[in-house]
Amino acid sequence: MKQLYLDLGMGAAGDMLTAALLELCPHKDGIIKKLNSLNIPGVHYEREIMKKSGICGTHMHVIVNGSEEECGHEHEEGHHEHSHHHHISMSDIGEIVSKLNTSEKIKKQILDVYNIIADAESRVHGETVSQIHFHEVGNMDAIADVAAVCILINELNIGKIVVSPVHTGSGFVMCAHGKLPVPAPATALILEGVPYYSDGLKGELCTPTGAALIKYFADDFSDMPAMVVEKTGYGFGKKEFERLNCVRALLGTAFQCSEVTSECDNSCEKTDKVVELACNIDDMTAEEIGFATEKILEAGALDVYTISAYMKKNRPGTVICCLCHEDEREKFAKLMFKYTTTIGVRQYNCDRYILSRKIENIETDYGNVRVKKTSGYGVEREKMEYDDLSNIANKRQKSVFEVKHDIKH
Repeated sequence: MKQLYLDLGMGAAGDMLTAALLELCPHKDGIIKKLNSLNIPGVHYEREIMKKSGICGTHMHVIVNGSEEECGHEHEEGHHEHSHHHHISMSDIGEIVSKLNTSEKIKKQILDVYNIIADAESRVHGETVSQIHFHEVGNMDAIADVAAVCILINELNIGKIVVSPVHTGSGFVMCAHGKLPVPAPATALILEGVPYYSDGLKGELCTPTGAALIKYFADDFSDMPAMVVEKTGYGFGKKEFERLNCVRALLGTAFQCSEVTSECDNSCEKTDKVVELACNIDDMTAEEIGFATEKILEAGALDVYTISAYMKKNRPGTVICCLCHEDEREKFAKLMFKYTTTIGVRQYNCDRYILSRKIENIETDYGNVRVKKTSGYGVEREKMEYDDLSNIANKRQKSVFEVKHDIKH
């Protein structure tokens, strides 16, 4: 399973997250081209490769109508002259997002992130979400940051995202509503339930946009877990501090070997512990059950499946089963209660034998295609990713079988 770890020792801002994630992508120019084809009004993305403190990394520029916007929520402490932007509502953002040149899945993720911000803003100002008018986070560069992070996370095909406790900074920040304490009130509300801290460094290190992106995508908050790191990326911020101002992103695979030996490699035999959560349902429609399994899978479950069964009084029903890692059992139990009518969820602890797996990109006449390679226990297999094949098939008006045949031959 691909695993991403985000080191937020210098906070989180949209441009820094974008830059760090872009560093992990093998075809960076292609990603920039894709971002610039989104058709966000007046927006153009530019990547700058730079070196800070002897470390190479990326700084992202979002050019809006020919110039780079300055945002009050951008690692600023002390006085900041607030520029006058057209303040937009959640419905305005929905209109912009609906016209973006991207998938419905990513459009939904962008709006979900903005709903987190809108909820916090409404609580801060004592207004309904429909009454809220965004200031800094409503600027086009903020929308561009949210869209870019959503696209990059989907491009990297990540199974689990683990995030360090968030460093928020301290002091005060000048924004549209005056001089406010760090973290800004909306940021503090967004970070409820998220571990964060300040060690006295002055400045706003975590912006509302950065906080919402982390809140939405993070599966777990902890120190760095055991993982085999394949790539490291550094996303630099605009401001200079006494420490390197960056988000560090590490991409790799979860380390699951039962024993650590000098001979252990990608082909070693592996086991891990998983939890099976199950509940019995006899009062949900097929559509409702389908929706529930889809939402639980989207949240990162290892697998979700159903079994037909006869319940008490000979009623036909369904057993819904969810497989997840041990440290996520409470998360998925809550989701099963949320999306089903059950009043009880059973837990079974299991040991699982698994093959080592990795994703490789191959060049074909149709473009890049991901290939999943698995090995272990005397077995080696490889399989082209169905999503890539189906996308090609739809574009070329061919069957998946024809595309697979063309690539193999």
